[in-house]
Amino acid sequence: MLGFERPSAEPFGGSLGVWRYSRRAVQLVWSTSRPLTIALGALTVLAGLLPAGAAYVGKLIVDAVVAAIDVQQGGGSPDYTALLLLVALEGALVAGLAGAQRGIDFCQSLLRVLLSQRVNVMILEKALTLELAQFEDSEFYDKLTRARQEASSRPLSLVTRTFSLARNGISLVSYAGLLLQFSPWAVAILVVAGLPVFFAETRFSGERFRVFRWRSPDRRMLMYLEIVLAREDHAKEVQLFGLGPRLLERYKSIFKSLYEEEKQLTVRRDTWGFFLGLVSNVAFYAAYGWIAVATVQGAITLGEMTMYLLVFKQGQTAVSSMLTAIGGMYEDNLYLSNLYEYLEQPRPPHLGTSSEGPEPAAGVEFRNVTFTYPGAESPAVRDVSLTIRRGESLALVGLNGSGKTTLVKLLAGLYTPDAGQILYQGRPLEEWDPGVLRGRIGVIFQDFNRYQLKVGENIGVGDVTAFADRERWREAAEKGQAADFVDTLPEQYETPLGRWFNNGQELSGGQWQRIALARAFMRGSADILVLDEPTAAMDAETEAEVFDHFRSLTSNKISILISHRFSTVRRAHTIVVLDQGRIVEQGSHEQLMAVGGRYARLFELQARGYR
Repeated sequence: MLGFERPSAEPFGGSLGVWRYSRRAVQLVWSTSRPLTIALGALTVLAGLLPAGAAYVGKLIVDAVVAAIDVQQGGGSPDYTALLLLVALEGALVAGLAGAQRGIDFCQSLLRVLLSQRVNVMILEKALTLELAQFEDSEFYDKLTRARQEASSRPLSLVTRTFSLARNGISLVSYAGLLLQFSPWAVAILVVAGLPVFFAETRFSGERFRVFRWRSPDRRMLMYLEIVLAREDHAKEVQLFGLGPRLLERYKSIFKSLYEEEKQLTVRRDTWGFFLGLVSNVAFYAAYGWIAVATVQGAITLGEMTMYLLVFKQGQTAVSSMLTAIGGMYEDNLYLSNLYEYLEQPRPPHLGTSSEGPEPAAGVEFRNVTFTYPGAESPAVRDVSLTIRRGESLALVGLNGSGKTTLVKLLAGLYTPDAGQILYQGRPLEEWDPGVLRGRIGVIFQDFNRYQLKVGENIGVGDVTAFADRERWREAAEKGQAADFVDTLPEQYETPLGRWFNNGQELSGGQWQRIALARAFMRGSADILVLDEPTAAMDAETEAEVFDHFRSLTSNKISILISHRFSTVRRAHTIVVLDQGRIVEQGSHEQLMAVGGRYARLFELQARGYR
């Protein structure tokens, strides 16, 4: 788990390539809230100009004080009005600067909330457009994890640093304008002294990002272990098998490895930062001595000395802030690459637009269909051909892993065959509009979702167009034979299910399966209904009753059943026996029993257990 090879190359084609995300981040913030972005820009300009103005007024105050002292020592009466006005002006400038900074913090706080939500919505919207196969790809999950971990905060961080760069740039220009009156070399020293720290910070930002990408699988494992150790659907096995201490130890081990690497990087970064930061201090005190000597020599006034020292010190802070902002922008661009790498995840285009087929009575036809799961070595389905007509029922039989559920996923358009074609109403599935096609198919898988929602909403998810239709809830519950026990719940169809939220009710396995069956009947417009072992938690008699009821309600539809209980399977019009993805037998129960092949042997083996 911890033996990944460290990447040695700079991702995304070198350090300069990542800067391309800056413009997109600014556009993202601008589109999130234009008024807040404009206000942030205006306040940034104001905050950039006011410090130099306050420094200049400070110089005037010192010179005015010196002049007043000279007047007083000469026996005259100083004019305090001008001096007090200058003090009041500096106070106003400082207050304005404080107000501008408060306004900047206010805008940033609101933008942070809005932008975080905006980016999370973008991530979720992208997830809705992806193929099922992409969710089953570990590399895709690494991209998703990286995008969600830090990318939601990085756009605002980048824009904030951009405005900080602009603010400090404005301040630096104003400081430089004042320092040029003393010496151009002072400006040069001011700028050059901050460069060593900048280069060091930029280098360590890139290294930290590479480590971040390299260790993504480890961080994802930490998240998974947290879920296993702290979720109710895992708690029973964790406690029963005593897995808690072992998994917790693994969690600690992975975290320790991540922490040690982070600590080493932090120590190196801060050590270099300290020693390179001394360059800036040496530059300041060299300038300090230079300005002090010039004052003693009479080249500048005491007020000018005060101003130049203040300007030089604040200029150093501005240069440092600018270079830090640039380094931070570089780092933000690196992390934004994770977000846009995920958002730009390609998806095969769905070009189909048809809502009807040329032969409505043709049903479903598989023609030499072959499919291999991504990353698998052998096909899950091999050269399958079969036809199911309207009003017929089909049962799929076979050992686990024989391809039964895969055929259903292919029929539902969740996967695309590698070879062959699937036709519905005489039209290939790829020519159908995906939304229309899935509206014609109702599928309940064995591992159906148990939503932490109300009973009615758990049923309503079967047809999102009628998600809140209470009358449809009741009709579907009647068809799914769930209405009787739902009526006994505290709030009936308004009862919350699950234990995640207050007053939630937990159901038995069989009750959950009846909710799932009701969910299938919500899709009244469906021509194809598929039950993929959704009654596994029911006893044989109840399952037979449910399937008989299911057949009576689907007499004019295509129904597909997957079950390991042959007492139920035998009622289907056609039974298909699968083995390692191939159809090895096909026919009615009587026909297959007469052949005496695999189906007959499995039927007799199961029947023997009931005798």
